[in-house]
Amino acid sequence: MKALITGASSGIGKEMAYCLAKKGIDLCLVARRYDRLLSIKEDIEKTYNVNVSIFQKDLSVATDVISLPSLTGKVDILINNAGFGKLGNFTEISLEDELNLIDVNVKALHILTKLYLEIMDDKGYILNVASIAALLGAGPLLASYYASKAYVLCLSQSIDEELKSSKRNISVSTLCPGPVDTEFNDVAGAKFNLSSLDAKKVADYAIKKMFKRKRVIIPGFTIKLSAIAAKLLPSSLMAKITHKMQKKKM
Repeated sequence: MKALITGASSGIGKEMAYCLAKKGIDLCLVARRYDRLLSIKEDIEKTYNVNVSIFQKDLSVATDVISLPSLTGKVDILINNAGFGKLGNFTEISLEDELNLIDVNVKALHILTKLYLEIMDDKGYILNVASIAALLGAGPLLASYYASKAYVLCLSQSIDEELKSSKRNISVSTLCPGPVDTEFNDVAGAKFNLSSLDAKKVADYAIKKMFKRKRVIIPGFTIKLSAIAAKLLPSSLMAKITHKMQKKKM
């Protein structure tokens, strides 16, 4: 088997690479930071009997995204993990930052899901990484990020249902983690004080559930409770709660 992982140079993506390598799955790792990719490749190939190909790509650039299928060929597993957020008032974040976020979180994931589905065999797995944000509704101070992750969840669930009614044995799972100990908060410009999940534990849990073809994957009991609360509470109240929580990060 062969898997492609975007955002593979750190955090959940990196840990997923190690998790799959342990299972003897060859890897195609994608990220912007070549030095980190090279280090991960060398370490995995030294430790596990797998082949690792690395691709330095900027997923905010459409040509970089579109070029990937021709470079990697068919894969059995596609993991769209790359993504980032920008903390702040919608009117104060630069338009350039907002559009870059949409390019990476939405457009790149959409393009790769579509292009790889076109060349995948009739058995495979797609794991799209969203966030608990996708289940909470409005996200004041992270408006575009929340909206982008809601898009990921809706798209993924829709495609998974379409595939289930076809003859292709391909599943599309969506990972909706809460706070994870990664570089996300540095990129977002957030001061985060809440306890966070370990990236390795999240990755291992996600891969396990992906192979079971679970449609929506929510790691952590507290995060599961948050998702339930979002269904029960009025959306206006959830927006106020989220706004208050995000303010603490600034």
